[in-house]
Amino acid sequence: MQKALRNFLAGESAGGIALGLAALLALIISNSPWAGAYEAFIHAPGELRLGSALVLAKPLVVWVNDLWMAVFFFLVGLEIKRELMAGELSNRAQAMLPAVAAVGGMLVPALIYAAFNHANAQALRGWAIPSATDIAFSLGVLMLLGSRVPVSLKVFLTAVAIFDDLGAIVVIAVFYTEQLSLTMLVGAFACMAILGLLNKMRVMRSDVYAAVGLLMWVLLLKSGVHATLAGVATALFIPMQDTRRGREGESPLTKLEQGLHPWVAFLILPMFAFTNAGVSLAGITPEQLLAPLPLGIAMGLFLGKTVGVFGSSWLLIRMGWAKRPSGADWGQLLGISVLCGIGFTMSLFIGGLAFDGLPASFETELKLGVIGGSLISGVIGALILARTSRKSS
Repeated sequence: MQKALRNFLAGESAGGIALGLAALLALIISNSPWAGAYEAFIHAPGELRLGSALVLAKPLVVWVNDLWMAVFFFLVGLEIKRELMAGELSNRAQAMLPAVAAVGGMLVPALIYAAFNHANAQALRGWAIPSATDIAFSLGVLMLLGSRVPVSLKVFLTAVAIFDDLGAIVVIAVFYTEQLSLTMLVGAFACMAILGLLNKMRVMRSDVYAAVGLLMWVLLLKSGVHATLAGVATALFIPMQDTRRGREGESPLTKLEQGLHPWVAFLILPMFAFTNAGVSLAGITPEQLLAPLPLGIAMGLFLGKTVGVFGSSWLLIRMGWAKRPSGADWGQLLGISVLCGIGFTMSLFIGGLAFDGLPASFETELKLGVIGGSLISGVIGALILARTSRKSS
C-alpha cells in the first residue's frame, strides 16, 4: 500500500506541473496575436455519428469537458473506491480528520462566495465553485518542497481532496442538472444494474465494464444529468481483486488505475486546462478584478479553504476526536490547509456548469477568480510550509 501511495503521489505531482504549464500556455496564447487561432482551435467542431440513431455534434472544448473529463471522473471513482475499501480511508478513525476537514473546506468557501454575491441571483448559481481542491496542482506544489513536508501531511491532503471530489460529485448530481429525460435516466439506471450484475458474477474483463459505462455516458448525456457522472458510477463497480486461479492478488481496479494515471495526468487534465484556462486580459480593469464574482471565488478559495480545513481540523484535534498527522506541527497543518485553496480543475468545471448559457462576462470573471485564488493559495501555502518545515528540521 505504501508503494502504491508513493506512485500515486509521484504521478499526481508531475501531473500538477503539466497542468500548470498547460494553463500558463493557454493564458499566454489567448493574450497574444494567436488568440484568434486559439479560439478557433477550442471551438473546432467534432461529430460522433452512429447511423441516424445517434448524432453528437459538439465543439472541442465541450468534447473535452463532457467525454474526456468522464475518464478523469472514472479515475477519481477508482481512487475513492480503493481508499474507502483498502486504503487510508478504510479505517474510520483515520478517515474522520480529512472527512471533517473536507466538509468544513466546502461549507465555508460556499458561504463566503454567497456573502459576496447574495444580491445577484445569476452569480449565486456559482456558490459551489470555490468548494473543491485540485489534487494535481496542490501535490505539484508539495513536490517542490520535497522531503521537508512529512508524508502524513501529503496523505492528509490527498484524503481531503478525495473527500472534496466526492462532495463535488454529489453537488454536480443534485444542483447542476438540466431538465431531466425520464426515459434516458431509466436507461442509465439499467446500465448501473448491469454493472452491478457483472460485479456480482465476478466478471474481470475491464473492457466489458467500459462498454456498459460508455452506453451509460450516452444515456446520461441525453438525460440532462451531467454525463461525467457515468465515469464515477462505472468505477464503483470495477472489482477490487481477481480471484481466478493463478491470478490471486491481481486487481482489475489497480491495473486500470495505474494504466489511466499517465493519460489523465499528462493528456486529459492538461488538455482541459488548455481549453478552459484561456482568458483575454485586454481591457480588464481593477474594478472588474474586484467585482463580487471573482472576488468571492478568490476569497472563497484562499480564505474559505484555510478557515474551513484548518478550523475544523483544529477543533476536532482539540476535542480529542482525532490526532494531528504524525510528524507535523500546527504551522505545517496550516500550510496544507492554505494549499487546499488551489481549486483549479474542479472549480472551472463546476463554474462552467453553473454559468452555462449566461453572458461571456461570467466566464471571464470565473477564470479570473479561480486563477487568482488558486495562485494566491499556492504561493502563500508553499511559503508557510517552507518556513515551518525549515523550523521543524
